[in-house]
Order: sequence, then structure tokens, then C-alpha cells
Amino acid sequence: MSVVLLTDYAWPDTTIERDIIESAGFQFVAGPARAMPPEDIEALVAQNDPAAIMTCWAEVTAAAISSCSKLAIIARMGVGLDNIDRAAAAAANAVVTNVPDYCVEEVSDHAVGLLLCWARGIHTLDNESKAGRWNADTAHLVRVRDLTIGIVGFGRMGRRTAAKLRPFGVRMLVCSEPPLGEIDADIDIVDLTTLVSQSDVIILHLPLTPKTRDLFGESLFAKTKPGALLINVSRGGLIDNKALLDALDRGHLGGAALDVVDGEPHPPQAVIGHPKVIATPHVAFSSGASIIELRRRAAEEVVRVLRGEPAHYPSPLPASGVQGRSSIVDSKITRFRRNIL
Repeated sequence: MSVVLLTDYAWPDTTIERDIIESAGFQFVAGPARAMPPEDIEALVAQNDPAAIMTCWAEVTAAAISSCSKLAIIARMGVGLDNIDRAAAAAANAVVTNVPDYCVEEVSDHAVGLLLCWARGIHTLDNESKAGRWNADTAHLVRVRDLTIGIVGFGRMGRRTAAKLRPFGVRMLVCSEPPLGEIDADIDIVDLTTLVSQSDVIILHLPLTPKTRDLFGESLFAKTKPGALLINVSRGGLIDNKALLDALDRGHLGGAALDVVDGEPHPPQAVIGHPKVIATPHVAFSSGASIIELRRRAAEEVVRVLRGEPAHYPSPLPASGVQGRSSIVDSKITRFRRNIL
């Protein structure tokens, strides 16, 4: 009987996954809820020799993949694929899948919510009020309609965020790679330098790849419009923490609203505790509805592939050979920045 191994999970139980996998005639094995270190995941995989690996946050390395004798699929229970060595999976003829659209509404809601929280001072005024300081004179608030919003990355998430911002009457700029297809007439397509230099709010909707890691660093922050807000609801590694803190401390960047931070699940306190930072603990994707949908669709994808059917959401290795977190190639980062800037 083929084994389906769930490396980790971010919910109370594995009932949904187990029911779908076992009702299809496969054996289901779940690791501990919290993601273990890569070497422990490698041992868990070697012990079970799965035909399918389902992973939430755990890193699926080349060593883990190479220990499998009949691996057919690695299913990411989420959108991003930066915790999977995709080159090793391709070499093992294992398809890598994700669930790319289960949380489009939640992530776009969260991005807009963070923008409004900053513009209307909700987080700081709430803290002041609860501390007994009922003083409207401290408020420095912004008319949202007057803002220019820059969206970096214009896939499902970026387009939905733009749709939700449109009724506010804001000006919207977009920078995206690969080049965009059809786009609404009220959105301006610009390069990244133009976007950061003109935007009052910058929203990141990018995947984390070797090309985008630390994309927002010292050089790009220097070109950013003074006083701008940076919102990240994608991956923490898109932002260089040190460069971010420097820009905030110098007063060049007006604030950051971060649902993701490089270093999580133990992000630097200097970042999340900074007075100009609004932080939430990587929950933009989450709602009762989205989690159920994610779990069900990821398990159904595994069943499809193990039955010999094509995956609905395969993620082939990009032509550039993008791999997992361990494959950061400086020359590719430089080339990407040269092209997009």
C-alpha cells in the first residue's frame, strides 16, 4: 500500500487529510504538527519511504527526496514553493504541486486591512486609548483616496488586491515579471524603480525565489518615496531585515506592515517590535473556509497523482533552475534586478 506522509500541519488535527487519503486506499502517516528541522524530516521520510509527501512549512530537501524509492508527488499545503527543492524533485520524476488560489480573498483582504490600519492610525490609536491617553491631537492620519498604491507582482493575489482598492479611488501602479497580459486602463504598468519612487504604499505579492530574495534591500529603499509604507503579505525573505530597519530608523521609510518576516517562526524582535512596524504572525492566508479548502484540495491532488491522473496544479521547474531555500544564486539575483530596475 502506497504511503502518503504529511510532514507537518498548522491546524488541530489531520482528519480531513486522513479521510481523503485512506478512503482512496492509501496509507496515511502524519508527522508532528510543528515542522521539524530538515535532518529530522529527512529521517522521517527515509523511515516511511512515501509515494507522496504533503508539507506545510517543513523543508523538503534533496536528501529527503533522494531517499524515496517511488516518490510521485510533493504537495505543498499552501502557495509558495520555497521550502521544496524543486530541482531534486524533477530529477526524481516527482511532480510538485500547490494550491495557488485557496486564499486569494484572505490575502487581499489582509493587504487592504493593513493599509487601512496604517492610514487611519488604528493600531497606534488603539494602544494609546487603552493606555488611558484619549487624545485625538496625536493622530496623524491619511486620506486613502489621495494615495498612490504600488503593487509588486500582479498574479491572482495582486489583481484581487487591486480590485478591492479600486473603489477607494486611489492611483495604482503595477510592476510584474513576467510581462503582464490584459490589464485595466486605470492601472499604470511601470518598472520597479518608478513604482517605489512614486508610491505612498508598496504592496508585495511576489513568490520567494533566488531572484527575489532580499529584493527590497538598501539600494531599493534608497529609491523609495520618503514616508512610504511597505506591506508584505507574501514571503519574509523578499525584504532584507537590516536594510528595512535602517530605512525606518533614518525616517526615510514611513512604516512597514508585515504579515511575514525573514527568520520566522522566530522573527527578529528588532523588526516586529519596531514602533513603525505593524506585525501579524503569518496569518494573511487564514480563515476557517480557506484552511478547509486548502486541506481538502491538497489531499485530493495527491490522490489524483497516485491514481495515475494528471495533477491539476503542477509546478514545473522554471527554466532558470530555481530550487529551494538552499539555492540562492547571487548572479541570478543581480541579473533579475538589472532587468526589472
